[in-house]
Amino acid sequence: MAETAAILNPDKKVLIPDRNALCPMAAMLPAELVTLYRKKYPDAKIVLYINSLAEAKAYCDAVCTSANSAEIINRMDSETVLFGPDSNLAHYAEKFTEKQVIPIPSNGFCPVHKLFNEEDLLKLRKAHPDAEIMAHPECSPEVCEVADFVGSTSKMYREALVSEAKKFIAATEVGLLHRIKKERKDAVFIPAYEEAICVNMKLHTLEKIHLSLKHERYQVNVPSKIMDKAKKIC
Repeated sequence: MAETAAILNPDKKVLIPDRNALCPMAAMLPAELVTLYRKKYPDAKIVLYINSLAEAKAYCDAVCTSANSAEIINRMDSETVLFGPDSNLAHYAEKFTEKQVIPIPSNGFCPVHKLFNEEDLLKLRKAHPDAEIMAHPECSPEVCEVADFVGSTSKMYREALVSEAKKFIAATEVGLLHRIKKERKDAVFIPAYEEAICVNMKLHTLEKIHLSLKHERYQVNVPSKIMDKAKKIC
């Protein structure tokens, strides 16, 4: 994400508070794998999730978010679309398109959303029959089938604000619940798994942000060759 910010703002200095705050899912799709799939499916278009490496974005046809993945896939002028790196999001988006969506890699996943399972959600539903279950499309298809609402972080946030439910079970990174609770003080929010924490995101602390800004340290630099190619996509 920091790389994308740098690509879209070449004249600005982009800083990252902690250089170790990397995305394991993004690392599952290096540029070499994208070019390999490109050769295997020469007539297919490639759509990559925003949570992907800049070097991978340099070889795709479009970039999307979890909120507009299906919309972007539908815009591609090919019957087959390669989508990565999250295979669960690929399967979910395919439901809203008539195109064949092939996940690249075949088993790419978000480690946090991998923690949720159908059995635990069914137990929570039994314990809280009046709760609305929300799930992020990075969850497995089985988890999404159990959920009452499936959507991106922004869509889950909006759903929690407009829904008539007074209790919610959320299958996503627990940080979202802190944000929603500030807006819906009349509702109860239950994490589908309390340990669903992205340790990489949590590496960014207020102290590190302060130090990064104060000393302008840890600038994000994308090689010009990659930046020029990726900028045309982003």
